[in-house]
Amino acid sequence: MVAITDVVSLENHGEIAVITVDNPPVNALGVKVRKGLADGITAAIKDDSVKGIVILCKGRTFIAGADITEFGKPAKEPGLNIVLDTIENSTKPVIPAIHGTALGGGLEVSMACHFRVAVASAKFGQPEVKIGLIPGAAGTQRLPRIVGPEKALKMIAIGDPIDAKESLADGLIDEIIEGDLEAGAIEFAKKVLAEGRPLKKVSEMNEKVEAATGNAEIFDNFRKSIARKTRGFEAPEACVKAVEASVNMSFADGVKYERKLFEELMAGTQSAAQRYAFFAERQANKIPDIPKDTPQFEINKAAVLGAGTMGGGIAMNFINAGIPVTLLEVTQEALDRGIGIIRKNYEISAARGRFTQEQVEERMSMITGTLSMDDFSEADIVIEAVFENMDLKKEIFSKLDNICKKDAILASNTSFLNINEIADQTTRPESVLGLHFFSPANVMRLLEMVRGDKTSKSVIATSMSLAKRINKIAVLVGVCHGFVGNRMFSQRTRETDSLALEGAMPPQVDKVLYDFGFPMGPFVLRDLIGLDIGWSKETSTGSTIREILCEKDRRGQKTGAGYYTYKKGSREPIWDSEVEKLIIEFSEKKNINRREISDEEIIERSIYPIVNEGAKILEEGIATRASDIDVIWLNGYGWPIYLGGPMFWADLIGLDKILETLKKFNNQFGDEWKPAPLLEKLVKEGKQFKDF
Repeated sequence: MVAITDVVSLENHGEIAVITVDNPPVNALGVKVRKGLADGITAAIKDDSVKGIVILCKGRTFIAGADITEFGKPAKEPGLNIVLDTIENSTKPVIPAIHGTALGGGLEVSMACHFRVAVASAKFGQPEVKIGLIPGAAGTQRLPRIVGPEKALKMIAIGDPIDAKESLADGLIDEIIEGDLEAGAIEFAKKVLAEGRPLKKVSEMNEKVEAATGNAEIFDNFRKSIARKTRGFEAPEACVKAVEASVNMSFADGVKYERKLFEELMAGTQSAAQRYAFFAERQANKIPDIPKDTPQFEINKAAVLGAGTMGGGIAMNFINAGIPVTLLEVTQEALDRGIGIIRKNYEISAARGRFTQEQVEERMSMITGTLSMDDFSEADIVIEAVFENMDLKKEIFSKLDNICKKDAILASNTSFLNINEIADQTTRPESVLGLHFFSPANVMRLLEMVRGDKTSKSVIATSMSLAKRINKIAVLVGVCHGFVGNRMFSQRTRETDSLALEGAMPPQVDKVLYDFGFPMGPFVLRDLIGLDIGWSKETSTGSTIREILCEKDRRGQKTGAGYYTYKKGSREPIWDSEVEKLIIEFSEKKNINRREISDEEIIERSIYPIVNEGAKILEEGIATRASDIDVIWLNGYGWPIYLGGPMFWADLIGLDKILETLKKFNNQFGDEWKPAPLLEKLVKEGKQFKDF
């Protein structure tokens, strides 16, 4: 075996040279891998004893993509395109042996080879669009030549991978290897040589792209099909244009056009934001005072208290991860209803082909329903998911303290309440924390993990690992009213309510924030959630528009009317002159002078308070990093990923501009607009949130 670089080696197996990449954790295409591949191919070509070449990777995957830590830095040679040209122009057959994933640059490497083999579990994809880019090493030109433009559009502009079986059918791979991959790849290479197969250069395979020449409908129809999902994003359209170029240009010209599009995206703010989000999510797992070797508890059994919408959704997360759940309700009727909804959710998924009916039954068998809290005695973790009432939660945790085993984790799904107060009802506050799931809990990936004053490091470490296990993105936060997400969100709610009373009707506010990038405007969102959440008929005083609407039984989509009206079976909001009249009358009653409000002011008053509150949260130590706040807003509140999160966006806009506007509104509207001291400090020092 010869070491080509620190991470690439070359070894001859008779007439077959095997180039091995060993660059953990995912064999990313850093400069040492690129140089190793280029030099290894060159060395194998020069060796007269070598007749064929296999590219193999150590570890859990084939090349899983580019080394994105190199993005934005001066390019180091050899560039990937040079490596791919070296591979494709080899006079000896080059065959990648693929396991794990061949993604992005990894798939581009494999497509530059003459043949491709893989294990049955391998995945193949071009996910660059998910970080605001397009494939940048001829991926948009080679893939359509192999699988056809229609399939390439889906793989490149949507970015979801395909499996080995589908890849074999599409011609992306030539054979699925059973048994040992290296041995199978070497045997395949020998077969290619024995049969005298001509080398297939993908760059010269024009049949499938030529068949689509002049058929603009392929691209027009695809654009329409993804328009809603890709609203606001730049990269998907660039992907379509690049694949279109594969049909209408020569390979060489298409590669040049792809490079132009790639570099434009790389220099733009959207890709920077999406790459930032990628790293921010991973950074959130790193908690400064929790060492990697912190002891953890085993979690093999879970219990959920409350089988309503939230409790049922939480239970499904554990079941999906193979962790059995004991589910408690106060009445048999409520328990049956909750378990019935879980079954219905699984059966809908099965009907859509996500898994079989047998798997539905397997999941349902992991639920044990109960009416007695005593059945929680063997649970490793208990999650309380009842109504947001402090007295009720205190009573529950006092009982859990007496029932649950000594090392059980006791968690509350509270979205606002003080975890320390709840923990103080037990003799083991070190075992108590908040696990704030977002609704629907079986779909939303964010998990706001709330550390109490006495929560142990082992409980935190265990819960962070558990979050990964149940496929959640966990962010650790401290105790305050509303924690991070809801505390900041309440600032937006306050201002959008005020804007409506001052002159910007809900349709205008909703449109501005929808155009900003949110999936829906704040008033449409409230109708969707239900205006009566947290509202009580007995205590309602008609002191807000929301209360008045609830008193009129306009409680949102579920009653067919809220801020908007809704036709039966439709979620399309229809503005109602009755609500407009109600808002105007309420403004007059409060002596508020209505005026025309610009879209710019709506953005400033809806978004700047979020940023300002985020600065306060950072200064108070409720969040560890600005990026943690952004992860929460990206995954829990619909902040557009191409704007990176409120703190990233604020750095982009300029903290000095935001501070100046906050001061203006402070003079105009009062102390609720007082700038956070941290914001003033950062501006004074010429720093940004990313520097904190």
